[in-house]
Amino acid sequence: MNSQRLRFRYSLDAEASHLGQRELVEAWQEACALAGLALAPPEGRRPSARIAIAAPLPRGITSGCELIDVLLAAEGPSEQALARLAPHLPPGIGLLSVEEVGPNSPSLQSQVRWAEYEARVDGVDPAALRRAISSMLDATTLPSEYRREKKVREYDLRPLILDLRLTSRANGCTVVVMRLRAEPEHTARADQVAAALGLTSAEIRRTHLSLEEVPPVLSAYRRASQPEDY
Repeated sequence: MNSQRLRFRYSLDAEASHLGQRELVEAWQEACALAGLALAPPEGRRPSARIAIAAPLPRGITSGCELIDVLLAAEGPSEQALARLAPHLPPGIGLLSVEEVGPNSPSLQSQVRWAEYEARVDGVDPAALRRAISSMLDATTLPSEYRREKKVREYDLRPLILDLRLTSRANGCTVVVMRLRAEPEHTARADQVAAALGLTSAEIRRTHLSLEEVPPVLSAYRRASQPEDY
């Protein structure tokens, strides 16, 4: 029986925003087990991940557009898998949709190109914030560092920022929309961009993940090259 790769879209709200990438994967593994959805067995010495998250989300940031691929051992109705999984995921994780993708198609992580976020703040001077955004976009380099436990990584933040724009909401809340690179080796952290703008108390939510679209001709070629009993 053929394996089946399902791509789930889900929201991550405040109740689950404390979960790191490893904890999220473990939560999905447990949910699959409780739902009776067997993951595909590992293959070879370096098995590919049975569960793969599109792009890690820093702790404390919420999202309405998260993507995760789950490789199951057997085929079945995708909507049924959605219904069976939903009750077993932790509070704060809400399943939105599911689609089937080819088991041999490129990894989800390799397809992510950029992400968009909204950083919401109250009580700021819009004019001053607008100047800070212009200054950041006009800069040629933005030397930054990322600290994790005792490790410090220095990097240039500027090439990772694709766009910044200031908007406002009817309730008077000020919102900075950030479009940031999210490729495996070139990813900007939304919380660090917000901090560089002086928005240390901003509520940040990811609103969009952009995947590289595979040209129809290439998709047709891949389908044609698959074995007949696939």
